[in-house]
Amino acid sequence: MRAAIAAHDFGTVFLLARAEASISYSKIAAECGIKPERVSALARGDGSVTTFEKIATIADALRIPGHMLGLTPRTWEATEHPIRHPSTSAGTTDMSRNGDSAVRRREFFKASASAGLAVGLPELTPYTTCRRIGRDVPDQLRQRTARMRRLDDILGGGDTYRVYLGEYQATKTVLREASYTEETGRALLSVLAEQAQQAGWAAFDAGNHPDARGLYEDSHRAATEAGDAALAGNALAFLAYLRINGDRVAGVETAEQSCRTAGADAPPGVRALLHERLAWAYAVAGRVSETERALHAAEAALNDGDGSPQPDWVAWVDRDELRIMTGRCWTELRRPLRAVPILDDVLTRYDDTHARDKSLYLSWLAESYMAAHEVEQAATITSRILELSAGVASVRPRQRIEPTLRQLTVHRELPAVAETLERAGA
Repeated sequence: MRAAIAAHDFGTVFLLARAEASISYSKIAAECGIKPERVSALARGDGSVTTFEKIATIADALRIPGHMLGLTPRTWEATEHPIRHPSTSAGTTDMSRNGDSAVRRREFFKASASAGLAVGLPELTPYTTCRRIGRDVPDQLRQRTARMRRLDDILGGGDTYRVYLGEYQATKTVLREASYTEETGRALLSVLAEQAQQAGWAAFDAGNHPDARGLYEDSHRAATEAGDAALAGNALAFLAYLRINGDRVAGVETAEQSCRTAGADAPPGVRALLHERLAWAYAVAGRVSETERALHAAEAALNDGDGSPQPDWVAWVDRDELRIMTGRCWTELRRPLRAVPILDDVLTRYDDTHARDKSLYLSWLAESYMAAHEVEQAATITSRILELSAGVASVRPRQRIEPTLRQLTVHRELPAVAETLERAGA
């Protein structure tokens, strides 16, 4: 690591960060202001970082002391405490000192990469047992949750699950140990339901379905107790997403219940989201007319928007998101001629910085190309998915393309297919 830093070999720095500290390329990309695919390329030895501005950015993001890179001391070096190894109580040093035992590479990078997670979060007052808290506290927690949610735009659940779970557990402690009015208690329960959903989503993205299910169920109970019908409906929609692959009847019933629970008076963004997820459940169950009806209901909900504030947890739902879901549904219903134009159009505008989501959405495009017997195009899209998802801490992109990869193996004689299969190690 020292040799790589001295040589400005950031590809090796990133490679070691992932290998030794289990820090994904997507997290490194987020901290360093580099696209995830660029981080992956550097780690493979493709290209180098040469500009002063980018080297300084990487130094600050990973907390590499300036002298190790031939830079002046960084501004943060004078204000931050030395990084301490967890097994010692005192006397350790930072990366600039000699000695292999001083600071483990793993601890250095874990501390560096996690440092950026708290940037910009609202400061919270420590709550002690039995302390009485005011009605401003739920608002503070909700703002903090909204900021934390933005991590999901660029990081996978493997990176964010423990962070989100910690926030959820901290709010549970406040509910259990602090004192407050009934109104404040309901607001705290609503925040707790929101945090449980976020932690459950990260668990699901990381492949931990039992934890995801438990968190969604906890969220439903908290939202119901809080009288927050929209959040209660969304908790059921998350559960439907989990159930639909194992039990299609139960998945559809839960998705239908989610819309009923939220009700017709729910904010337009909430209704759009829940009807999108209902459309997906219908599509997986092979129910064409119901799928179309749910998609139309989602579109109508978006058209109802009058500019009034929406819950932050539906801020990402827009017309492009609905088009992507429409393409996904037509792919699932084996209608590639309807799916391909929609997905191809919207995904050309989708930013690569959202590497996990884009790679997932492209998987439905690749699947539709295979269904249309456009094998080489499917292979090209699959190769792009592999490039985008490299280092993303999510199990879902690879799981999604496994069936396509198996189908591609019978066309190995085609150069584009052979290259994709080699990249995939298949």
